[in-house]
Amino acid sequence: MEKLKPLSLSGLETYSLKDRPSKVSREAFGRPWRPGGSLRDFFEGLPRILAGEDLWQVARAWVQALKQQRLVLLGMGAHPLKVGLSPLLIDLVQRGLVTGIALNGAGIIHDAEIAMVGRTSEDVDQVLGTGQFGMARETAEFLNAAISWGAAQGLGLGEAVGRRLLAENFPYLHLSLVAQAAAADLPLTVHVAVGADIIHLHPSLDPQALGAATHLDFRLFAAQVSRLAEGVYLNLGSAVLLPEVFLKALTLARNLGHQVEPLTTVNLDFIQHYRPLTNVVRRPTQGGGRGYALTGHHELMFPLLTALVVELMEEV
Repeated sequence: MEKLKPLSLSGLETYSLKDRPSKVSREAFGRPWRPGGSLRDFFEGLPRILAGEDLWQVARAWVQALKQQRLVLLGMGAHPLKVGLSPLLIDLVQRGLVTGIALNGAGIIHDAEIAMVGRTSEDVDQVLGTGQFGMARETAEFLNAAISWGAAQGLGLGEAVGRRLLAENFPYLHLSLVAQAAAADLPLTVHVAVGADIIHLHPSLDPQALGAATHLDFRLFAAQVSRLAEGVYLNLGSAVLLPEVFLKALTLARNLGHQVEPLTTVNLDFIQHYRPLTNVVRRPTQGGGRGYALTGHHELMFPLLTALVVELMEEV
């Protein structure tokens, strides 16, 4: 066999860099921060590349949906409440910047505890070994009673808890997203996986009431999704439950003849998981629209996004 020789470069064809299309241009570069600048200056100084551009695109889609009187639905896990976002979420409700909210079962637990005592989130590592995890008496008694009461009234789980929170007049009610949504008459639904929440461990739970109330909330959520064409759905920090609920609500709406497209979908989380990327970002927008994935800690990314939305809402 002939000995291998290095490939000759003598016949290489080249082109001018000036003529080559490039994905990154200096016009999109960020600008250094100058002391004394405004919040709008900060946003204008972000690189308009990758997530820097996506942040603007999501905010503009959000604002456009609202100005065209379309829906903006927020589905979220409980972690955003645990990292101090309740005041920001309540501000969105009071400004009319969201038209519906969907929570998982843990959401009402942390929200109710915040309303009752101004704090939440026990140290599981410290109490699991003694069997004390999830055994807070007031949390279970209040929520299970609210669920039973609501089911008897023919209410969904979210509305039932919201009404009972308002009726109790707890000291930190102003920090309760569920209560403030009820006060604003904003649809807030709660989607429960039985056995996943601490209140399911207590004898005060009525399983039939729980099932009836959360199933009604699923149908109410599906009714909102059926009207989501040209709107926005945001999934904030739910890796499994809310992406599954959203996908099922979407297929139910389309099966019943509702054209839920085009739409903008957004997944916000500090780790991007398969299920939200598939069931929120990719699959729902295949027929029209666009999905986005913004990666970052909730306590940083969500305030940035909502601040930009508030800024853009002020534009004429």
